[in-house]
Amino acid sequence: MGAILFNVTTAVLMVMMVNCGLGVVGRDTLRGRSLPWAATALTALAVGGILLQLLWSGAMDALDADPAKSGWWRELTSVFMQNGGFLGDIWNLVTLAAIAALAQWYWGGPLTLGFFLAGILLPGRIDDLLGFGGGPSSDPRNFAGSSGATYFLGATLALAFLTRTRLPKELALAVGVPALGLTMWLTQDNGHGLVSVYGFTLGGAVWAVRRFVARR
Repeated sequence: MGAILFNVTTAVLMVMMVNCGLGVVGRDTLRGRSLPWAATALTALAVGGILLQLLWSGAMDALDADPAKSGWWRELTSVFMQNGGFLGDIWNLVTLAAIAALAQWYWGGPLTLGFFLAGILLPGRIDDLLGFGGGPSSDPRNFAGSSGATYFLGATLALAFLTRTRLPKELALAVGVPALGLTMWLTQDNGHGLVSVYGFTLGGAVWAVRRFVARR
């Protein structure tokens, strides 16, 4: 039952972030938008990672983020390795493609890549700074996967939506992303929730800086 609730809340959080992204870019504008090159590149890397795993049995050992292994590259390459089984891998690919596309159409390509990179590098360091980390994980399921960075990026869309609407239902949807994320972390120790809070916070900081610069 616990695993089912974990998966359901994780999926609900993603659906909320996708809807925030659709709200902020405009659902009726999608067909007329240009191909999002940053989203395409990130998705292609993720697909390439899965193909590499299929073709090379040693890919996970060489490229995952196992703290017991050395290699500076692992923090980056592990994001494009997947270890959630067939359905988990498909979920990660589809959500990455959707969130990255929506993010690029709102934030632009360079900032989307910057947020995604921040979603790779920052959460673990913030956890350690705040005392949330508890040391390196020993669970192999945490050594690879793109979902953390995707949820981090998706939460920036919730922040963007919050700044662009005044409708109560839409405000509730946007605020609900970090609220649900924090609840997931507190009640389930679900890292997807915590990284979403981090992404929402960084999105707010970037939005505030952009607004300040625009007013000068």
